[in-house]
This record gives sequence, structure tokens and C-alpha cells, in this order.
Amino acid sequence: MKIEPSKDFFFGDEMEWEEVGPGLKRQIMGHDGKIMLVNVDFQEGAIGVMHKHYHSQVTYVVSGEFEMTIGDEVKTLKGGDSFYILPHVMHGCVCKKAGKLIDVFSPAREDFLGYEMLNL
Repeated sequence: MKIEPSKDFFFGDEMEWEEVGPGLKRQIMGHDGKIMLVNVDFQEGAIGVMHKHYHSQVTYVVSGEFEMTIGDEVKTLKGGDSFYILPHVMHGCVCKKAGKLIDVFSPAREDFLGYEMLNL
């Protein structure tokens, strides 16, 4: 399966948000088969359910406060912090104060684009 590259420019105020859960929405801000950037908005109390995937992930906390679980470790992160998640490691979060995250995945999250997720 080949993921087609996205367009070159994205203007956040012109893009629609995709609702992905209670108090949780995202904007896909660019991708090709090797990398993807996603803007994620959390309302206070929203939950990023525990999950794992074969993608590497690095996330920058733009604003808000999040109780982040990676494997067996739990930390509170706020605007200006970041975290890295190895492939196949369980992770999730609870939003303590409304905020935004910027997620970067490698390779791109094909499931976010409507492709069936590969089992690698």
C-alpha cells in the first residue's frame, strides 16, 4: 500500500477539525508515507485512550496540562514539554487543563487517512 503525499501548504484556520472522541479533535497537517504531523485539541477531561501502534511518535505540548502514561510511567506535562513513544508501547493521556498537542508519526498513520492499518 502506498500513501499518497498530502498537498504542500495547510492553513489551520481554513481546515476542518475531525471529531475523534468526546472533547477530542484533530487536524492532519501534512504527510507522506514516511512521516505525518497532526494537530490535536483536547478539552479538559478528554481522554486519549490507552493504545499502541507500530509507529514511532514524538509529541510537543503546545498548551494545557496532560497526565501522560507511557508504558508503566505516568508524568504530568504542560505547554513547552514533549514526549517520545517507541513503537508497540502502550500509551494514553488524560487532559487536566484544555490544550493542544502536535503529534508527529513515522511512518504516517494510515488509519488516520482511511487506509487499513498494517500489522507490522
